[in-house]
Amino acid sequence: MIWENNEDIILKTCDSSARAVQHVLDECRELRTPYVVITPAMREVTALRRIVVPVSRLEEEIYKAEICTYLARKTGAHIILLQANDYGSRARINVGKMVTHIKAVSEKTGIPISYEIIQAKKDSSKVNREAAERQRDFVADLILLTASREYGLDDLLFGPQERHVIQRALVPVMLVNPREDLFSLCD
Repeated sequence: MIWENNEDIILKTCDSSARAVQHVLDECRELRTPYVVITPAMREVTALRRIVVPVSRLEEEIYKAEICTYLARKTGAHIILLQANDYGSRARINVGKMVTHIKAVSEKTGIPISYEIIQAKKDSSKVNREAAERQRDFVADLILLTASREYGLDDLLFGPQERHVIQRALVPVMLVNPREDLFSLCD
């Protein structure tokens, strides 16, 4: 498996029950590095070819640009930016910032980074779930999410979005803690 020898990424395995996934999420809330969650339902990934990155209106989404660019540079993977279908322009602005970062790293390193922008059918509140639902359409090898900063009432009652994605995903899910003070992996 490609994750086991990477010092920059933490690997977490668990069964796909809500309780087990939530335990992993709680355990990883303060990590300074990205972490990959794998359940028995997910297929083993031997090579990263396509990374799906759902992008919502939230400002912390742009942190995922550094991670997906790093992974694409190291593996040659193609990045799919799944832009939320919102009425406002925030998701589009976040995608623009991510593309700017991808292009800058590509120019700086001389390593071409392949990406595309796909308009999601769902809005910011459901774009992460859409990524899990459409992972087969995208032939994804990884879904990259931002972990919830704080749990709101709906997260406490129904569980955070990332938990639902992990439970539905057939490929590993990488999470990034969005707080700047906890972020350490960069290009």
